[in-house]
Amino acid sequence: MTITSKLLDLTMQIQQISAPTFHEGPRGEFVRDLFIKENLKEVSIDSLGNVFGRLPGKQKKTKALIVSAHLDTVFPPNINLQIKKEAERIYAPGIGDNSLGVAALFGILWSLREKKIELPHDVWFVANVGEEGLGDLRGMRGVVERFGSQVLGYLVLEGLAYGHVYHRAIGVRRYRITTKTRGGHSWSDYGQPSAVHELAALVTELTSIRLPREPRTTMNIGTIQGGTGINVLAAEAKCELDLRSEDPHTLADLIQQVETMLIEADRADVKVMAEVIGERPAGEITVDHPLVKLAVDCLAEQGVSAILTVGSTDANIPLSQKIPAVVMGITTGGGAHTVNEYIDIEPVERGLNAVVRFVEKVS
Repeated sequence: MTITSKLLDLTMQIQQISAPTFHEGPRGEFVRDLFIKENLKEVSIDSLGNVFGRLPGKQKKTKALIVSAHLDTVFPPNINLQIKKEAERIYAPGIGDNSLGVAALFGILWSLREKKIELPHDVWFVANVGEEGLGDLRGMRGVVERFGSQVLGYLVLEGLAYGHVYHRAIGVRRYRITTKTRGGHSWSDYGQPSAVHELAALVTELTSIRLPREPRTTMNIGTIQGGTGINVLAAEAKCELDLRSEDPHTLADLIQQVETMLIEADRADVKVMAEVIGERPAGEITVDHPLVKLAVDCLAEQGVSAILTVGSTDANIPLSQKIPAVVMGITTGGGAHTVNEYIDIEPVERGLNAVVRFVEKVS
């Protein structure tokens, strides 16, 4: 069996293990057991659920390369994880984001061993938790805290990012906004404030803020809920707000505008509360940084012109601390974060070759 075939088989095994954010345990234990089977050193799971395994290098006391992939998916535990395999594609929830990325940790290891390549430096393979949604990159925060700045850098693997090199991190701030009123009956108490009405008016005001196209800046109300019945003036309503920008200063200005609106909306008969539920710091390395140039060169070897881009990924954490990091992918595909997610089979071999070459050549 070829390494590509083994990689795809392992990808499907990993995909079949449910791993919603905050519930990655079973998938992490599966990866831990495979790290042990592959004879990696110092295999462990930390208190957050991150899984670690070290491939020793020839030289001692050198800086290590950290190669990571996030374990978690956006799908709830009750999602149907059925796989549909076609000649050119594999369909399954989470197959590309990020089952393939996790499996590629092993694909890199197998490829290095098949080529009998012994690296001068250690490589730490890490399967981390908390990348998606309200995980708030908690897993990668723990990883970076463990290794500090004394590393060669980070290679973050995403299954569906083939051809892209992420070297800039989008800043993100997330809020849970709650409105509270006395509530009452929709007829007899008509005229009294409803928490749902007040929240709806606030959302309308927030989304009327004009956002710049350059630097790209976005706002999204992702969830909204409240009330207990059709004929009830709601006593409580909530929404979740996501703010993003390529530029930290632009994001800071937007945050100030939003928080001013929230303060102004709060009054005696309508309480408005905002809780920060997520913060992803921004950061970047330049296009001429050695890790970026190496990633571009490794893709060029596979006949691909790299697209240099920005995103909100695990790389936010090292980049925000001025630790070099890039994100690379294994294949193309589509439908990410939907039940119709798929990966393209044909590019997988080249995608794996590119990240293997990166690990070989980094210094």
